[in-house]
Amino acid sequence: MMNTYDKIVTYLQENEISFKSVHHEETHTSEESAKARGEDISVGGKAILMKIEDEFVLLVISASRRIDTKKIKKYFNAKNTRFASVDELKDLTGLVPGSVPPFGSPILSFKLYIDKSIEANDKIAFNAGSLTDSVIMSVSDYVKIAAPTVFDFSKE
Repeated sequence: MMNTYDKIVTYLQENEISFKSVHHEETHTSEESAKARGEDISVGGKAILMKIEDEFVLLVISASRRIDTKKIKKYFNAKNTRFASVDELKDLTGLVPGSVPPFGSPILSFKLYIDKSIEANDKIAFNAGSLTDSVIMSVSDYVKIAAPTVFDFSKE
């Protein structure tokens, strides 16, 4: 069975998407990841699994910004939202916090939403299923291949 990193690389190659793969020391924060990749933190795509009412969804935001739960509740017309627990994340994705890539199907089985902050950059960099492997690619290719729903759910 392919690991998440191999699934991403294979998916990008099959779709003829150019990308750069970076193997680096283990990183646990967006700041550490940006430094290891040699990229500005704003280029980082932070993928966050959230439970909105009864459904888990994947939200992707620039690593330089924070999630605004009020905007998310309004967009989904939801009363209840929360971040997935470490155990839920492991059970649903097989991944640890900080290693979740910004992809829904066919990589991860969640609806995918990206914040407008992602589109403010020419490229996106993200941990690709591990804390030691990152992928950097153009935002236009990412949006084309990931096919997310885009809305504004971030704050400074």
